[in-house]
Amino acid sequence: MACAASPSPLPVATLPARRRSTTAAVPACHYYPPSSRLPRRSWLLSGNAPGARLRAKADPVEESLAAAPAPAPTAPSEPLPRPQTSTWNWKGYNIRYQYAGTAGPALVLIHGFGANSDHWRKNISVLAMENRVYAIDLIGYGYSDKPNPREFEESFYTFETWGEQLNTFCAEVVKTDAFFICNSIGGLVGLQAAVMQPQTCKGIVLLDISLRMLHISKQPWYGKPFIRSFQNLLRNTVVGKLFFNSVATPESVKNILSQCYHDTSAVTDELVQFILHPGLDPGAVDVFLEFICYSGGPLPEDLLPMVKCPVLVAWGEKDPWEPVELGRAYGSFDAVEDFIVLPNVGHCPQDEAPQLVNPLVESFVKLHS
Repeated sequence: MACAASPSPLPVATLPARRRSTTAAVPACHYYPPSSRLPRRSWLLSGNAPGARLRAKADPVEESLAAAPAPAPTAPSEPLPRPQTSTWNWKGYNIRYQYAGTAGPALVLIHGFGANSDHWRKNISVLAMENRVYAIDLIGYGYSDKPNPREFEESFYTFETWGEQLNTFCAEVVKTDAFFICNSIGGLVGLQAAVMQPQTCKGIVLLDISLRMLHISKQPWYGKPFIRSFQNLLRNTVVGKLFFNSVATPESVKNILSQCYHDTSAVTDELVQFILHPGLDPGAVDVFLEFICYSGGPLPEDLLPMVKCPVLVAWGEKDPWEPVELGRAYGSFDAVEDFIVLPNVGHCPQDEAPQLVNPLVESFVKLHS
């Protein structure tokens, strides 16, 4: 944070020394706290080419560094912890989660819409080397139960429901406060939980949090009646199930993932099955339709002013669904320490570029532990 000190050079991301290599690798991304001598917090934009630059929130200042190839990865000195799978009973519903690590701060990984804890398969073991890591399937997703939303008098699949689920999970399973590491819609869940129960959350990393561009408040007045009519059509007629059936196929899932991943080589058959298989469970279609018709509830800009813990926002530079230029606005909130751009990465950085995300998370957790 800022204090009135003499001017100092802007801090920059440390890059490895140049070395000859036939294949240039993107350098790992580390989080460094904003300098206490800067007049304001800074936005750190980590780039591949032309390099890294820092942008102050007040008067923008840019400094470029030449990108350098990262050192070749070395084998870990000890084997990575193997994730275990378990089931937790919440309000009579079975909730699936994965965990690894026996010591250190607790991290809870929260997936996005249509995904599950397997979307963190490239992160759990690495982060568990120095942390206790938990990845949860939110109710309605993955291999957790999928109660029919029509059985409830009020809306069930809301951020308030998932926020309560997350806080109770920390109390009953994690048994300590925790850092929330979130992707996409999972970012709203993490923020909501932190607002509902501030003492539970030590810090939040938001990876391409959903802007919720289809939120009713972001639609023009003349379009709102049509949106409600379309939502009723999906919920209450065969059109909704026909739409679900059209997207719940390996080909459609692969096409959708290829849209939101910049590096489409990361869209493997394994990933497609991880996403698709639990989505074919009984009840998945009702959850799917319920959520795509959920145009109310909080926005990130509603929750961020109420968050008491430190927040780090990281964004894929090539995210086609949640444009980074719109996401940068979140860097201005008091709770947000930095806004980091991940070069040549799409909407799901934790899976597409774990070599960037894992060091970033580790650095942030160490800073606030």
